[in-house]
Amino acid sequence: MIEDQVEILRDELHYHEHKYYVENQPEISDVEFDTLMKELEKLEKKDPSLITPDSPTQRVGGQVVLGERIRHHESMLSLENTYTAEELHDFDRRIRKTLLDQDIEYVIELKIDGLGVALNYEEGSLSYGLTRGDGNFGEDVTANIRTIKSIPLKLKELSRLPTPNMLEVRGEVFIPKSQLGKINEHRVKTGESPFSNTRNAAAGSLRLLDPNIVAQRPLDIFVYRLSYGLDLETHEQGLKMLVDLGFKVNEMVNVYHSMEEVIECYYKWREQYKNLDYDTDGIVVKVNDIKHQAQLGVRAKSPRWAICCKFPASQARTRINHIAIQVGRTGVLTPVATLEPIELAGARIENATLHNAQEIARKDIRVGDWVVLERSGDVIPKVVSVLTEKRSGSEEIFRFPNTCPSCYEQVQSSEQETAIRCVNVSCPDQLKRRIEHFTSRNALDIEGLGKQIVNQLIEANLVSNIADLYRLQTNDLLPLEGFGDRSAQNLISAIDSSKKKPASRVLFGFGIFHVGQRAADLLIDHFVSIDAIAEAEVEQIEIIQGIGSKTAESVANFFSQAENKVLLEKLKSAGLQIQAKALFDLSQIAKEFLGKTFVLTGTLTTLTRSAASERIKLLGGKVNSNISKKTDFVVVGENAGSKKNQALALGTQILTEDDFLEMINSV
Repeated sequence: MIEDQVEILRDELHYHEHKYYVENQPEISDVEFDTLMKELEKLEKKDPSLITPDSPTQRVGGQVVLGERIRHHESMLSLENTYTAEELHDFDRRIRKTLLDQDIEYVIELKIDGLGVALNYEEGSLSYGLTRGDGNFGEDVTANIRTIKSIPLKLKELSRLPTPNMLEVRGEVFIPKSQLGKINEHRVKTGESPFSNTRNAAAGSLRLLDPNIVAQRPLDIFVYRLSYGLDLETHEQGLKMLVDLGFKVNEMVNVYHSMEEVIECYYKWREQYKNLDYDTDGIVVKVNDIKHQAQLGVRAKSPRWAICCKFPASQARTRINHIAIQVGRTGVLTPVATLEPIELAGARIENATLHNAQEIARKDIRVGDWVVLERSGDVIPKVVSVLTEKRSGSEEIFRFPNTCPSCYEQVQSSEQETAIRCVNVSCPDQLKRRIEHFTSRNALDIEGLGKQIVNQLIEANLVSNIADLYRLQTNDLLPLEGFGDRSAQNLISAIDSSKKKPASRVLFGFGIFHVGQRAADLLIDHFVSIDAIAEAEVEQIEIIQGIGSKTAESVANFFSQAENKVLLEKLKSAGLQIQAKALFDLSQIAKEFLGKTFVLTGTLTTLTRSAASERIKLLGGKVNSNISKKTDFVVVGENAGSKKNQALALGTQILTEDDFLEMINSV
């Protein structure tokens, strides 16, 4: 039967793709592989009803719609960075202080310098793929993800476990170093600028609108975490299971019982990493035991159970031609060096931050100095030291200004911080930066409102705060350079559409000290509305897991200022979302859900985990992946694993799926 022939061919092609692209051990020639593929294509063309999304013939196709965002099952957190062996010892001491006398294992992996993605599988087939995005919501790049042949469209079956209904894995998409030259050669021939490094090449490729072009790029992946769908005892077990499922996992993985062994491994790779055919900028150290990870928990932006130790940064020598002052959205004056352009770690560097006045004085940095420049983590350029032996005597000592270069008001400093600030709330540069932040992609995401237009709006006195954006009309924009009827209407429509963005985006858009995207989510999850946050005391804020005392103080201080409360009222009047969306009147559900923390484990039969999580959040509750003493309920489905035992040990209330559904339906 044709159905049987199709199934046999698909299985054979999946097998050979895995041998070639994952294991690097091809068993047949390219010609033989192409012959099998053409045979399958012929059969599927004969009977299109047999085509399935996980067929090898369907890798290229579909449409990329950049900007469509989907929530991750778990937040994709960043890693805390360290640079020395002593900092690794500090990490070890913190771990042991929390875990006391428990045996601790560390898993060491290379940190791949690529683009982080989350791959989601339903019933064993690739469902969708997301970029990291803001850590909570990722951008849908499924059509391009499918073209990467080292990513399985269909998972291998596990002999000892049933295929999970839902599965999410995390990985890093990269381009081999040996392939970058070929890509750039082609780009130059077609009139495009070359990529500066492999990371930019991978990121640029994954965001192309045409999957046919993406399929021609040598994209690859290393998957490093099984983040959702199976209960595990150790991270190492998860890596082995990823291999069994058919994923490509970096083989440079080690498990150690002491920090001394970890540091020895770090020094080994620090000497050898440049010989690899992919870019890596350090090692990642993770606590192996999943229960230990749960005990350690997470901060707002990073897990406490993992850390990255970076390799020494790339350095070069260049000259400082000028030092300018930039004014940030919070009024901080930052000195920036204009340099003689230089290539460093694959990028053209023309500017470098000098941080603050104390840093300039400590390093005795002068205009005209030759300096050692470094890209920390091969990303942020900074001045490491001055080559005083190259001074000619013509160098000029830099004097930090007493007035703001934007509004010419007196600047202020204090003993509590190193920053020098302009405290004029009407400062034009501060206003520009605040509006740029508020309208940025991770905040209100107002398309078409770039720096140039923001400058025009302020110079024309059309906006004096972020709320004024929502008073703009088409006729206000027409006199501005570059605007016609259509472009003006498009911008007004984009501003109006931003009113639908969730409350956490609005809170992040305020630009409060220490409040990043995850902290904004945590605050909204806990307080439900920005109004409630604005009225909260420091003590009420800092009890939230993942929110530290500095963040709590910063939030309370921000809303204690009258102008910020006025701004909040203006945004409310404009129609922005300042309250988390709920399915029901919150007064009805305060007791059952509001502020309660749930953990889901096992397979739910009437709801997917994702759907159950969304219901809990919409009803005012919170969902965590790990159990702690602060967990209120553990919802246990079929084939529940170690989390059920953890709940029993901690005395946490356990709900069956029926209990959980009854709890939802009773609201």
